[in-house]
Amino acid sequence: MIFIGVGANLSSDKFGPPRAACGAALEVLGSHGITIEKRSSWYHTAPVPASEQPWYVNGVAELTTEIAPQELIKTLLAIENRFGRTRTKKNAPRTIDLDLIAYGDVVLKPSTKSGTPQLPHPRMAKRAFVLLPLSQLSPNWRHPDSGDHIHDLVAALPSDQKITVMDDADGLYGTEWRLGQQPRY
Repeated sequence: MIFIGVGANLSSDKFGPPRAACGAALEVLGSHGITIEKRSSWYHTAPVPASEQPWYVNGVAELTTEIAPQELIKTLLAIENRFGRTRTKKNAPRTIDLDLIAYGDVVLKPSTKSGTPQLPHPRMAKRAFVLLPLSQLSPNWRHPDSGDHIHDLVAALPSDQKITVMDDADGLYGTEWRLGQQPRY
């Protein structure tokens, strides 16, 4: 199973508020040879690490694709760019964030020389906004590297992370942006 994290905390000129942009980003993945099998609920989450920036909308999607992990990450970055994401500094607010969380049982150690990413995502085990949606999609999931069960990872989360489930919008992706205007890709 391949999982990506989806999040945003800034409105997008093209897609509106963060949850609308998250739903639109999931829909766009289909035009890149990626099939969304299912998605978690959307969650309203405080920034991690804690800061004064706006709260996030976060979720996790399970997908299938023949694209290799490195190419999938490049595709996710290209979609972020298309959605107006600019990278200014670490943990800055963003119009969209698409992260490859896990790619089946693949474990990769990072290498800047070869461009190999770290898999599973290096900070996923410390983030409620990843683990809670992931546990919703795959309640028996185990971390490919550590072997830890998802419930044990959730139980070990820091207690200071604030997260609540949001009411869902209609549609597979919670794409309430469709109620107003069509997106301009």
